[in-house]
Amino acid sequence: MKVINEYITLSTNGDGDLIDLTGHLRNILGNSTLSNGIMTVFVIGSTAAITTFEYESGLIKDMKELYEELAPYGKNYFHNQTWGDGNGFSHVRAALQGPSLTIPFDNGALLLGTWQQVVLADFDNRHRNRKVAVNLIGE
Repeated sequence: MKVINEYITLSTNGDGDLIDLTGHLRNILGNSTLSNGIMTVFVIGSTAAITTFEYESGLIKDMKELYEELAPYGKNYFHNQTWGDGNGFSHVRAALQGPSLTIPFDNGALLLGTWQQVVLADFDNRHRNRKVAVNLIGE
């Protein structure tokens, strides 16, 4: 068994920015010497999340609408009263979605569906520099 740790660093726009990471992840796997195992993708920070969906404009709008329905931007959150930063909604959205995802890989390929992409969701109310940890375990 071998373990490889890599990082993806990118700048986001915040406000529900949804970014397709699939190409980055395929490159990381392709540059490794591993052919079979698992890849864990973890966003560092409490106002962002990792998920999968078909990354196309209609579904991107649907997802943004869903997040707004689940944890509305304009609601008065106790977090906002504590810190005064107005991003309570982003913490709630990130907690619901979760910070990580594990993807198996076989014969050097991520086992994703044809229309399944890995997506970083940045829920914060401002632009951020995000760091995503990618951990590969395999042979």
